[in-house]
Amino acid sequence: MTKRVITSMALAASLVLALPVPPVLSEGKQEAGRVAVVNGTAIPRAEFDREMARIKQQFLSRGEKLSGSRLSEIEGEVLETLINRELLYQESRKKGITIDEARIDEELGRLKKRFGSEEKFKSALKETKITEAELRSHFRQGMAIQQFIDEEFARKVKVTEKEARKYYDENREIFKQPEQVRASHILIKVDPGADESKKKEARKRLEALQKKLKEGEDFAKLAREFSEGPSSSRGGDLGYFGRGQMVKPFEDAAFALKPGEVSGIVETRFGYHLIKVIDRRPETVIAFEEIKERLGEFLKQEKVKKDVALYVEKLKEKAKIERLLPGR
Repeated sequence: MTKRVITSMALAASLVLALPVPPVLSEGKQEAGRVAVVNGTAIPRAEFDREMARIKQQFLSRGEKLSGSRLSEIEGEVLETLINRELLYQESRKKGITIDEARIDEELGRLKKRFGSEEKFKSALKETKITEAELRSHFRQGMAIQQFIDEEFARKVKVTEKEARKYYDENREIFKQPEQVRASHILIKVDPGADESKKKEARKRLEALQKKLKEGEDFAKLAREFSEGPSSSRGGDLGYFGRGQMVKPFEDAAFALKPGEVSGIVETRFGYHLIKVIDRRPETVIAFEEIKERLGEFLKQEKVKKDVALYVEKLKEKAKIERLLPGR
C-alpha cells in the first residue's frame, strides 16, 4: 500500500461494487427490459448494459478484450452489484433517508462543468443512452446509499493507533518508497519512422544546444527556449520519478547520472534528449507517523466494506430476488 493507494481509497459507492459475488446465479428467463427484480423492484436492462459498456471500455483501454468465461464472470459480478445497490437503496428508504433535490442539482452542476457546455453534456448523455432524469435518479440512489452506509456503519467503526501500527509493522514492504531521481530534459522531437535526413537534422540541433551547455549556458533557460516537450515551460523539469515510469533508454540514462550531471544525447521513440539530474532520493520506508492517519482511514474503510458485505448477504437471505439474465 503506497501513499498513492491510500489516498485514493474507495468511497461508499465503491464499497457496494466490492461486495462478494455468489459463484452460481439462479436460473430464470430473461424478460424484456429487465435483468433482475428485487423485492418487486425491477433493475432495467439499460442500466446493466451501460455498466457493462463502461467496463468493456476499461478493458479495451488496457488492450484487453472481454470474451468467453471472463465475460460471463464479469456479467455475473455486474448483475450482483446492481442487486446489492438496490437492496441497500431499499434499506436507506426504510430508514427514512431522503436526498434533497438541491444536492442533486449541485452534483449535476459539477458534472456539467466538466463537459464545458450544456451542448457537450447533452451529447454525452445521448452517446451513453441515458436521460438527465435517469442520471438524477442514479445520483439520488448513490447519495442515499452513501448516507445509509455512513450512518449505519462508518460512524460506528473505529480503528485504534495500535491496530494501525500492527498493520504497518506486519506490512512494511508495501510502505517502501523506491529510489527516485528528479530530472530535467531538453527534447528535440523526431518521429521514429522519419528518414535519416530528418533524424540527422534533429540530432544536429541538439548537438548545438549541447555545445552551449558546455560553454556554461543555463540548462533550464535553454529548455524553456528550445525544448519541444510539454515540460519546457518549467525549464524541462519532470519532477521526481522512479524506475518504470519513463521509457527505458531515458530511465537508464537518468539513473546513471549524479545530481548536477548532464547526459550525452539519448534517443527514445519521442526523439533526442539531453537529461540533467537535479536530485536523487534513495529507497526509503514511509515513517508510521507520516502515514498513520491515511492508514487508519484505509483500515476503517476495509472494516466498513466487510460489515456492509455481511449485511447485504443477510438482506439477500430474506429478499425475493429474480435474476433474469439468460443462462443465469
